[in-house]
Amino acid sequence: MLTAADAGDAAALLAAVPAGRRVALVDPRFVGHVHALRLGLTDPRFPAATVPGALTAQAEARPALVRALQRTTAAVGAGASAAEPEAGADAAPQTGAEPTTGQTVGQATGQSAAPAADPAAEDPTLPGRIAAALEAEGTPVHRPALGSLVAAVPADAEQEAAAVAGLTSVDDETVRLRSAVKAHDGFFTTFCISPYSRYVARWCARRGLTPNQVTTASLVTALVAAGAAATGTRGGYIAAGLLLLVSFVLDCTDGQLARYSLQYSTMGAWLDATFDRAKEYAFYAGLAIGAVRGGDDVWTLALGAMVLQSCRHVVDFSFNEANHDAVANTSPTAALSNKLDSVGWTVWARRMIVLPIGERWAMIAVLTALTTPRIVCYALLVGCSLAACYTTAGRLLRSLTRKARRTDRAAQALADLADSGPLAQAVAAVAPGLRGAFTVPAAALLGALVMVGSALFLPYGSWLTVAAAGVYVLLSGLAVARPLKGALDWLVPPVFRAAEYVTILVLAARSDVPHAVPAAFGLVSAVAYHHYDTVYRIRGGTGAPPGWLVRTIGGHEGRTALVAVLAAVLTHASGFTTALTALAVAVALVVLVESIRFWVSSSAPAVHDEGELA
Repeated sequence: MLTAADAGDAAALLAAVPAGRRVALVDPRFVGHVHALRLGLTDPRFPAATVPGALTAQAEARPALVRALQRTTAAVGAGASAAEPEAGADAAPQTGAEPTTGQTVGQATGQSAAPAADPAAEDPTLPGRIAAALEAEGTPVHRPALGSLVAAVPADAEQEAAAVAGLTSVDDETVRLRSAVKAHDGFFTTFCISPYSRYVARWCARRGLTPNQVTTASLVTALVAAGAAATGTRGGYIAAGLLLLVSFVLDCTDGQLARYSLQYSTMGAWLDATFDRAKEYAFYAGLAIGAVRGGDDVWTLALGAMVLQSCRHVVDFSFNEANHDAVANTSPTAALSNKLDSVGWTVWARRMIVLPIGERWAMIAVLTALTTPRIVCYALLVGCSLAACYTTAGRLLRSLTRKARRTDRAAQALADLADSGPLAQAVAAVAPGLRGAFTVPAAALLGALVMVGSALFLPYGSWLTVAAAGVYVLLSGLAVARPLKGALDWLVPPVFRAAEYVTILVLAARSDVPHAVPAAFGLVSAVAYHHYDTVYRIRGGTGAPPGWLVRTIGGHEGRTALVAVLAAVLTHASGFTTALTALAVAVALVVLVESIRFWVSSSAPAVHDEGELA
C-alpha cells in the first residue's frame, strides 16, 4: 500500500503499478467496516467498483481510470487531497488477507447497487469523482449494496462520531456470514442446511480452502455415494444416502464460501454447474447397478429420470434466455406471481413444488436408505413430472400474456441452444422463412412426435423409423429457418432435447440387446454435458461452442437419425450396444476436450451463477 500526498502524486503512483494489477484508491479519512471495503475493492466480477471514499479498477479498466484521474486532477487541482492507491489488492482474497486503509473502517447505509443519478454529488471525495468520471466515459462502475454496513468519509467531527457509532453498532462478521447464504433458496436448504453450512464455509475460508476445492470434495463424496449404492446391499444404500447428504452440504458450502470470501471465477461457476449434474446422474447409475445386483433391472427408469430432469433444466434455460433482455417485458401472470410471493407460506410452497435440488436430493437420500432403487426411480419420475408440468404451464401462461419483443441476442441464444447440426442447417438454408408466432414451435413439436412415435409404436428396427428420422430432420430445419423471436419459440430447444433423449431411450429399451440401455445412459450423459456446457458458455457471455464442434458431433437431428439407422441395421445383434457405446465415447471425448480447453483458457469475466435453487 502506497500513500499519495495529493491527486497528482496519486496519478504518478498508479502509473508505476504494473498494467496487469488491480489498483484501489482509498480516501485517508475513510471510516467503515472492513467488509464494506472488501465488497467494494476485492470482488473479481466487476472491472471497476466503488463504495463511498474508495474505488478499485481491474486491469481492463486501468486505462479508463488513468484518464478519469487525469481529468479529475485537472478539475480539482493537482495539489488536492488524494486517496491512497492500494496496489496489489489482486482479485479475490484467497489467502484470507483483508484490505486495509491505515484508517478506521465504516458506512454508507442503504447504498444502492445501481448507480445514483449524480454519484459525484453523493460521494464528493476524489474516488467518488473518479467513479463519476468513469461512468461518464462509458465504463460501468459497480456499487455494491451495503445494507447496514458503514462506509463513509466524514466531513466534520459530528459526521465522524455518527459513522463510528454506526460502526460499533453493527457486527461486521455477522453481516458477512449472513450474506454468504443465497438470498432465494429452497425450503430444505434454507432451514436444514444453511443454518450450519455457512459456518463450514467460514471454517474453510480461515484455512485457505477455495470454493473449487470444496466443489471437488462434494463431487468425490457423491461418487463414493454412488459406489456405495452400486453394492446393492442395505448397508450400501444407507451409506449412500448419508454420503449424498454430506455431498449436498458441501455443495451448498462451496457457493457460500465463494460469497463469504468473494472468490468468484468463471471456472468455479462451470465446475459447480457441471459437477452438480455429474453427481446426480452418477448416483442414478449407481442405483441402477445396485438394483441389477439385487435382481431388479431399473436402468430404463434411471435413464428416464435423467432425461426428465435434463429436459426440465432446458425449459428453465431456454425460457430465461428468451426473456433475458426482452423489451416491454410485462405479464399479468408474472404480476400474480409477484403478488403471491408477498404471502409468506406461498413462497415456500411454490419453491418446494418445483422439486429443487435440495428437496430432490433429500428425497433421493432418504428413499435410498429406506427403500429400493425402483421406488427411488418411481418417486423421481412422479415428482419431476409434476414439477415439470407446474413450471412449464406457468411459463406458457407468461409467454402468452406477456407483451414483449425478443431481441436479436435472445434469438441467437435460442438458436445456439437448439443445437442444430449440418442437416437441419442445410434445410434451413433452402427453406423459406416461416411466418406466424406459433408455427415454429409447432413444427418442432410435430417433428418430435413423429420421431418419438415411430420409435415407440413401429416394429423395432423398422426402416420406417429411419424415414421418420428423415421427417424429423426436415421439420427441425424448418423450425430454425427464421429467427426465434416468437412468443413460444423458447419451446424449440426443449422439444429438440426431449425428441433426441427419448428416442435414444426408447430404441435402447426396445432393442432387447444386453446392456443397450446402460450404453444409451452413457450416450445421453455425453450429449447432455454438451448441452449444459452450451448453456453456461452463453450465461458467461462468451457465446455458444464453436460451429465445428456442433458439426462434428452431428447436431441433435444428426445424432437422432444416426441412432435410428443403427437400430435398423443392428436389429438383433449385440453390435447395437457396441455402436451406442462407441458413439457415446466419441461424443464425450470431442466435447470434453474442447470444453476443458475452453474453460481452462477462458477470458470470460468472473461470474458466480446462482444456478438451480439449492
